[in-house]
Amino acid sequence: MEIITLPMTINDLDNLNLDDFDDFWNMNILRSELSNENSYYIIAKSEKDILGFAGLNFILDEAHIANIVVKKDKRRLKIGSKLLEALIKKASTTSSLITLEVNEKNIPAISLYKKYGFETLGFRKKYYNNQFDAYIMTKYFHQSK
Repeated sequence: MEIITLPMTINDLDNLNLDDFDDFWNMNILRSELSNENSYYIIAKSEKDILGFAGLNFILDEAHIANIVVKKDKRRLKIGSKLLEALIKKASTTSSLITLEVNEKNIPAISLYKKYGFETLGFRKKYYNNQFDAYIMTKYFHQSK
């Protein structure tokens, strides 16, 4: 299965069923993110099927991963890795660092982020649904000026 990543557009929302994904926001929030000039979203596709999507928010010279979401039935196929690689590549062109929050119990995601050079630099109590704690993970880019 060949997986490609492309910039996400409002039109992609017509082909997206949020029930295929766990604990994602709602369509209105996603639509708002796509229209925000400081956001950058991508989709992972195989032929016409959207397998996942991910987003960045840019704040000054920093990039923040808003989410990386993969269809429940398409996990463990390296789709999350492809999305993460594309976000890192995009962020590295304009940002000094990229950061994210991850549920402290999401061991597969934490392992993935560590593999790509993220370090745990902070902690947020009850960050998810006011009940689950999160690690703050950051990757610094070395940019010459």
